[in-house]
Amino acid sequence: MTKGRLLGIAIRQKSRAPMMEQGTIEINGEAGCAGDSRGKPGDRQVTVMAREDWEAACGELARELPWTTRRANLLVEGLPLRETTGLQLTIGNVVLEITGETDPCGRMDELAPGLCGALQPNWRGGVCCRVLQAGVVSVGDQVEIGVYS
Repeated sequence: MTKGRLLGIAIRQKSRAPMMEQGTIEINGEAGCAGDSRGKPGDRQVTVMAREDWEAACGELARELPWTTRRANLLVEGLPLRETTGLQLTIGNVVLEITGETDPCGRMDELAPGLCGALQPNWRGGVCCRVLQAGVVSVGDQVEIGVYS
């Protein structure tokens, strides 16, 4: 089991809308992150990205960009996300199952030329998750990744 910390929460109310950072959010199986337009039931209810991976992508571009440019819901630190399909992320009482890599899309290059390519190596774009257990999370919460029963 590896432990890290939740650094950021963000949602968008509709496709292509700006990301809105939150301090606290409800996560559930019907909506993913409450208020987020992509949170429907399925394998991509919540997206998670590691700060370390974001910094590596920005370093490759030689630019500093806000993490919300990636359009992920949660920003964590201290957790390796590469090749973690099937593992679980626990944030407080919320449990998420990692269902796979979040593939960067062309929207990334619209926001910052070259970003799509910089996010492709080593799962830098983060992971997609399904909600297994609902609850409320806040920036600063401890996050654990591992296999749980």
